[in-house]
Parts: sequence; structure tokens; C-alpha cells
Amino acid sequence: MNQTYGMVGVSAVVLATVLVGALGLRLSRTTSDFYVASRSVPPPLNAAAVSGEYLSAASFLGVAGLVLAQGADMLWFPIGYTAGFLVLLAFVAAPLRRSGAYTLPDFAEARLESRAVRRTAGALVVGVGWLYLLPQLRGAGLTLRLLTGSPAWLGGLVVAVVVTAAVAAGGMRSITFVQAFQYWLKLTALLVPAVFLLLAWRSDHTPPPAWDERPVFHRSTQIRVDRAVRVTFHEPVRVRATGTVDGRPLHERTLSLGEGAHRLAAGTTLRFPPGAQVPLPDDGPGRAAPSSWARPLSANREEHGLYATYGLILATFLGTMGLPHVVVRFYTSPDGRAARRTAAVVLALLGAFYVLIPLYGVLGRVYAPDLLLTGDTDAAVLVLPQRLIGGVGGDLLGALVAGGAFAAFLSTVSGLTMSVAGVLTQDVLPSLGIRHFRPATVLAIAVPTAANTVVSELPVADAVGLAFAVSASSFCPLLVLGIWWRGLTAPGALAGLVLGGGSALLAVTATIAGGARSGWPHTLLAWPAVWSVPVGFAAMVLASLATRGRVPAGTGATMARIHLPETPAGCAAGRRP
Repeated sequence: MNQTYGMVGVSAVVLATVLVGALGLRLSRTTSDFYVASRSVPPPLNAAAVSGEYLSAASFLGVAGLVLAQGADMLWFPIGYTAGFLVLLAFVAAPLRRSGAYTLPDFAEARLESRAVRRTAGALVVGVGWLYLLPQLRGAGLTLRLLTGSPAWLGGLVVAVVVTAAVAAGGMRSITFVQAFQYWLKLTALLVPAVFLLLAWRSDHTPPPAWDERPVFHRSTQIRVDRAVRVTFHEPVRVRATGTVDGRPLHERTLSLGEGAHRLAAGTTLRFPPGAQVPLPDDGPGRAAPSSWARPLSANREEHGLYATYGLILATFLGTMGLPHVVVRFYTSPDGRAARRTAAVVLALLGAFYVLIPLYGVLGRVYAPDLLLTGDTDAAVLVLPQRLIGGVGGDLLGALVAGGAFAAFLSTVSGLTMSVAGVLTQDVLPSLGIRHFRPATVLAIAVPTAANTVVSELPVADAVGLAFAVSASSFCPLLVLGIWWRGLTAPGALAGLVLGGGSALLAVTATIAGGARSGWPHTLLAWPAVWSVPVGFAAMVLASLATRGRVPAGTGATMARIHLPETPAGCAAGRRP
């Protein structure tokens, strides 16, 4: 990718974000403007803003990388991300808006009249928010590294600085305009290159993808590995090598590598001839056996694949409703009906975006299989324009894609920082309103930015899936039961949040820390939603039944408020419109 074009694209996105945010700043006047944009955002604008912040690095980069590496099973990610909004539309959107709360902890306290539940919900909001921020910052680092060769942490730092300025200055009012603009930018950044990529593929003489075979290099390809790796060759191949192979130092030497495992030292460069099979790292992605890439639930794909698939489905279907940066946007709707219309429009906008993502994964399998060896599969979207088109046209399209990628990081990080800072302001720092919102913004983004320098190996979409699992195990039971069951009590909610959300958070932490790496222990920790979501629901129901005498006194009034339609504006009380 041409560095000059790419940096121009990224810089243009950053500048546009600052300018659009400044427009929102001019309209921010009150505390309500800062937190919920005075609850006056119309459905079309709100839906674009929701889609803008929801389509994160996992959507823009991660899903295509997973499809490239692991095949058809990874399509459950975009399906789950979209279907989660259908669940939110059916069960949560309108009642949550009618509750009148600013944040998820606000709703928990209003529904259950308990400060303890509020504090526990606040801690989980911060945990989910920080967990979700990590892959966004990692994706920003990957993009900037491809453009400039800079350290991986620098891109995350750039995003953190820009977002801190935008959020601290204008709050929700400013971020709404920024995120709506960035949705349309992201859609354009995928759609326009996709048209040219398809035309280039049609005019190329490269064979169509062979789904039943391992990926191959269709052209002479040079690869440089940045870390020591052990790779397996499934057939002998002659390569030209510089570096250290199997402990032997080499310089521009042609050698034959036989079938089996070989060790490559960090900094080693290999040039493969056309038609050579791509050797795969023993601990990397894309290890699916022949004929399994395009076949869902193939027995040879990975350990306990069916269980992992159900874990992914549960996490994404049920986790969306509890993502703090998504839920807070429905508080900005004028009323419950507008919130429901917003969710319906979001479904259409997400569908238009996600239909493009598998295309990049499939083309990456053909034209960028070397990413499987280097481990940079998340970069497939970024490198394809130069691989297929090349020249100035490829540079321009690459710059557009890079700008769209940075828009993905900025919009999602903005929403997450806004939601986490809101909780920190109200529940952690002394209650001084907007005066403490700005330092809370710095704290909200500083912690994951620091953690990003340590945690860097987990694929972007996988890391986001872990955040969904925690959300599904904690806030999904709280919202569904809190909205639809009068019998929920504060002790029951606490039990569900601690046992469901807490256990999922511990499992996710163990996965990121590299606890169990194989077998059932690894599978249970990496995909906790299968067991942690039922634990959360069961704990809330059973503990509430055991303490049924502690149902809050105001439950009836609260349930009436969140379920009865609002009185239309301009209608007198007690009179029909």
C-alpha cells in the first residue's frame, strides 16, 4: 500500500471527524445534550449513528480476516451481529427508552431500587467497554503499521487522542453527527473498492477459488515473518530464502524444503513460486484441513466446533442488547416509537454493510494467502486493492479503504468512551456533572490504550466476540427479566450479574491471558456464552423466587411506565388525540 496515499486518506478522515464534531459542539448547551443529545435525535440520523458506532474494527477488518482463514463458519459473526438488533428491536428498544434512564446502571437502579445493583452493573459496563475497546485500538495499530511501518501501539494512541478531544468537547450531541457521517463513509469505503475488485477478478486469469484445496500462491510471492514461527509444509517446495531456516543462516539462497515442519526465525524472508501451497503456522489461523474451509462444522476444522458455533451464536444474538455504547443511543430517541423505528432502520443499514464483507474474505483467500503465514489476516481488506488492481488506482482505493478503517475505529471508540465515561462520572468520580465528565473521558480511554501495548495477539473479531459473551451473560438477563418480569428482585439481579457476567468475565480474562490452549478447558473458556448465559438467567430467576418478598414497592408503576405508550405531543391529558 502506498504510504503517502494511505496517510492522506487517514488524515482526511481524522480532519473530517474533528470538523463534524465541532458542528455538534456548537449545538451542545446542557447536561442533557452531553449525555443523551437532549433525547431529540430523529430515527434516520440515530440509525446511521448507531450503525456507525456498531460497525467496529471487528466488522470492517476482523470478519473478512476470519473468513479468509477459517471459512464459512465465520459468517455467523455478521449474521449474529445483525440478528442481535432484531432481538433488541423485539424485546428491549422501546421499553428501555420509556424508562427515562441515561445509562444501564440508571435503568438497573430505577427498576430495582438498589444502589448495590447499580454499582455492580456499572462495574460490568466499564469491564465490557474496556474489553470492547481493546480490539478497536489493535485494529488502528495494524492499519497505521501497514501504512507507515510504525509501532503497533501508535495507531491506537492516535485514535485515543482524537476521540478524547471529540467526546470531552461535545459529548453525545457531537458524537451523534460524527458517527452518522462515519457510517456512510465506511459503507462507501467498502462498496466502491468492491466494485473494482470484482471487475479486476473477472478480467484476471487467476483460477476461481478451489474450495476443496489448501490455499496456494497464484503468483510469485515474497513473505517476511516478524516473529519466530514453526510452519508445516504439506508438499516439497523450492524457495529463495534470506534469514534463518531450521537454524541455518541463509542469504539469497535457493533451497528445497521438504514435507513436514520447519522453523523460521524472526525477520526471515521467503519467496515462493507460483502454484506452491501456503505453509500454515502450527499455532496460527487457517489450519482447517482440506475440504473444510467452505464446509460449515467440518469435523476437522477445530476441537468441538459445534459447541464453539453455538457459543458464537448465543453471544452475538443476545449480547447486542447489553453493549453499553449501543444501548445508550436509544436513550437519545424522542420516545419509544422512535426507538423502535431506529432499530428497524439499523437492521437495513447493517445488512447493506455486511453483504460486502464475505467478498473480501474470499478474494483474500485467492490473492492474499500469505497473510495466513504472517498472521496478519485482519489486514486482508487493506491489502486487496493493491494486490488486484495496483498502480495509482490501487493506491487510491487503498487510501479509501484505510480511511474507512480509521472511521470504524473512531466511531466505535467514540461510542464506547462516551458510555464508559458516563458511568465513571456518575458512579465513580464525585458527582460534579460535566466538570468531571472530561477527566472521566481520559480515564475511560487511557486504561485500554495502556493494555493495548501488552495484549496484541488475539484476532480482532475474536476479541469482540468475548465482549459480546460478557454482555450476553450479564445485561441480557437483566434487561429481559427487568422489562418483562415483575418478580425480579434486587438480590436476584445481583446473583445473576455476579454469577453470569462475573463468570463470563473471568473466562474471557483467562482466554486473553492464554490460560488453557487446547481441549475442553480452552473451548469452555473461549466460548463461555453457552453456559454463562443460562447461569445468569437461572441465578436471577431462582434468587428472585427465593426473595419474592423483596420485590420493589414501585414495580407496578415502573412496569406501567416502560410498557404503556407515551402520550403524543400536543394532546391534552385525559383526551384522545
